[in-house]
Amino acid sequence: MIDDILEKASKNKKLTDEEFLELLNIENENDLQKLFETAVNIRDNISKVIKLTSTIHITNKCQIQPRCKYCGFAEETSSKGYYNAFYKSDEEIFNAAKSIEEAGIPRVSCSGGYGYKGKQAVNATRIVKENTDLEVLVNVGGDLTEKSINQLYDLNCDTICCNLETINEDVYNEAKPGETLQQRIDVCQMISDTGIELSSGLLLGLGESAEDRIEHLRFLNNFDTLGEIPIMGFNPYEDTPMANHPPFPLKEQLKFIAVTRIMYPHIRITVPTPTVGPRNVKYTLNAGANNLATVIADNYPLEVKGVGSPTYGNYADVTDVIKQLGLEPQKI
Repeated sequence: MIDDILEKASKNKKLTDEEFLELLNIENENDLQKLFETAVNIRDNISKVIKLTSTIHITNKCQIQPRCKYCGFAEETSSKGYYNAFYKSDEEIFNAAKSIEEAGIPRVSCSGGYGYKGKQAVNATRIVKENTDLEVLVNVGGDLTEKSINQLYDLNCDTICCNLETINEDVYNEAKPGETLQQRIDVCQMISDTGIELSSGLLLGLGESAEDRIEHLRFLNNFDTLGEIPIMGFNPYEDTPMANHPPFPLKEQLKFIAVTRIMYPHIRITVPTPTVGPRNVKYTLNAGANNLATVIADNYPLEVKGVGSPTYGNYADVTDVIKQLGLEPQKI
């Protein structure tokens, strides 16, 4: 049964939801390796170049109330995260962007908390675009308006991320009581309507089912400019309301990466290094991912705490892993 499904996948034939669920339910190690090999072959036949994305955290001052129950990024949410409030100055953003460019990392994520209607993201994008050749990903969730999205378009922002996390509305409302799923869907639609590449992904392990995850992947196909799907496994942050919620198993995350690659052969599949642990990036690449995020070089001038876990990927270590697998890290 599994062999038949993977043969269909390797021939680029469409799979049914039931077949994708069969793949997610694989337990046999030989079948699991066949799944990963199929996903990797699909990716490698298109390109062996792996994108790397660094980050500039603009601000952790987030005005969502009540707070997302898992968040360790916003001020005073977790002793392991950015506990003290900050708002990066233009000079700090400039220096961070230049250090990323000098390190040879091709892309930066400018991310921050809510309450600014995209103004902080527009300002950071302007600084990065005027002073570097970096690709810019903006990630401020649903804190965007039609005006700020149009301003980002005018600044040639490459990608805007608005993760839906889960499309199970009950699970969403429980984990993120300060905003609605529909608000995020509306922002994704505005991004797509503007013509900017959309990045929108899943936070696995909030309480959704495997069926929910497949439905979520299907739903993302509604956005015409979808170009990237971040896949994040839940990791609890200390001191948060979900501190005792179980982390999402790495093996299950890898299965989902492979399934996403099969469903979306040409998509950029992003794995933030904090959500798998920096030492595990090789496994995500061996499951079909082709973008590693929160990659930080030694010359980076600011403190960094990963979103989902305080740890992050070191640039030199990550590029070594990519090369050892016979893949090629993207250069500027």
